[in-house]
Amino acid sequence: MAKYKKKRARELQHDRFRDTTMGFFDRLGVLLEGKGRTILYGLGGLILAGILVMLFVRWSDRKADEASQALGRAITISTADINATPVAGSTEPSFSSEYERAQRAIDEFEKVAAKYGDPYRAEARYFIASNRLTVDRAKGMTELTELANSSVPEVAALSKFALAQAKESDGKFDEAAQLYSELARQNSTSVTAETANLRLAKVYNKLGKKKEAVDVLFNIADAARKAKGEDNQPAPISAAAREAATELQKLDPDRYSQLPPETPSLVG
Repeated sequence: MAKYKKKRARELQHDRFRDTTMGFFDRLGVLLEGKGRTILYGLGGLILAGILVMLFVRWSDRKADEASQALGRAITISTADINATPVAGSTEPSFSSEYERAQRAIDEFEKVAAKYGDPYRAEARYFIASNRLTVDRAKGMTELTELANSSVPEVAALSKFALAQAKESDGKFDEAAQLYSELARQNSTSVTAETANLRLAKVYNKLGKKKEAVDVLFNIADAARKAKGEDNQPAPISAAAREAATELQKLDPDRYSQLPPETPSLVG
């Protein structure tokens, strides 16, 4: 009964809107009769255009919500637990191997990429390529290389970072360092300069370039401890900057001692 009342109320509101609108146009038509009905048609066209824009915006919002939910479901699968034996009574997805999880995730992300436009398509393609590294590493590397030039800046940065990490894990340190350096210069919101430089320092250390690694780590930590916010108060120190300080202390305690002290109120 409650549902019927709500439905009927909507119908009545619609009827009142229609009656009011038609009455207005009837009166306006009489007023303008013989004086230029094109004005009336023009007003009607503007109102219709406004209604169409409103309907399109609502449709776009619904599609965006739908795409976000679909992408979220696929991400949940890609981060699901891996268990040799299923957990009794669990409603959460789980897989017996990384390969199985990656393949299932790829299938879900491909559905998103096929159904929705950017940025959801580009994001889905990034996740496909990332998971492809487990299923078909060569193809995954190729896809990440292509996505590093994506027109969606966040996807381009994340793809380049994933590619750099893959090359680092493959022992291709020079190539990884080049990619991390490019990301540090770009300083995107999805991969900050601090994050990229932290990885760059670690790669330098793997290459035996201890001095270069120490310099990068010192610069990250030093800049973070000296940074000021809009209120001219010390800015919060990021996890990347704090890790850089920790790595610096391990590699070169003397250089670490040259850092300005960290503001006590921001230590956490």
